[in-house]
Amino acid sequence: MEKVDYDARLHTVYTAGRRMSPDALQRWMESFARHLPERRPLTWLDLGSGTGRMAPALASAFGGPVHGIEPSDKMRAQALAHAVHPAVDYAAGSAERIPLPDASCDAALLFFVWHHVSDRESAARELHRVVKPGGRLFVQTNFADRMPDVWWFRVVPEWREADLAQFRSREAVTSDFTGAGWTLLSRDEVTWPRSASLSEDFERLKLRAVSVFEHLSAEAAEAGFARIEAALPTLDDGPQYETNELLVFQR
Repeated sequence: MEKVDYDARLHTVYTAGRRMSPDALQRWMESFARHLPERRPLTWLDLGSGTGRMAPALASAFGGPVHGIEPSDKMRAQALAHAVHPAVDYAAGSAERIPLPDASCDAALLFFVWHHVSDRESAARELHRVVKPGGRLFVQTNFADRMPDVWWFRVVPEWREADLAQFRSREAVTSDFTGAGWTLLSRDEVTWPRSASLSEDFERLKLRAVSVFEHLSAEAAEAGFARIEAALPTLDDGPQYETNELLVFQR
């Protein structure tokens, strides 16, 4: 599948379209903390840090420093402008070339990033290089055989098929890391509040900040939105939650 270019359009809508509430961020921080030592501070790598959705929260929860590494110049510029924290720095880099010293991080996070990585073998080894012995790697991604149940894909199943094509099985993703020397410690599930209401969720969806829209034609996207508009009165307008899997590895 063609690589998504975040410098083309997504950097302009990503912060608004994919923002997390303080409650949602807290759910994720608690899930990470369960697998980490109690000592603080902890040094983090936020690989594929994007517009800085997670890095400031990691710094606040664990002390930092947090090194946000992001290949997209325009996504990184958004982070530098709008996701500033005294214990966070952002730098250019990629999963295959992380500009950090050996064994420099207590923990690393790949938050909805792994499906964008081209050379997974090199990236898994590079992560193994920069995380300290005994450190943790947290991988949050979708799996082709265990996709989350999201309401808009129930309304527009054609979109779901396009989204599914971006991902691989849980076994395949796990093997990417165990083959590079990582040990799988845990498979967790994290349920977090994505939006306060269905209406809010739909308004954010219309920004097309989800990468699946980069793999859809304009006609397919518009037809899907029209179908959703027609279905909205039949759907529950309450808070919207998402449940994602989290793989936890040890160096």
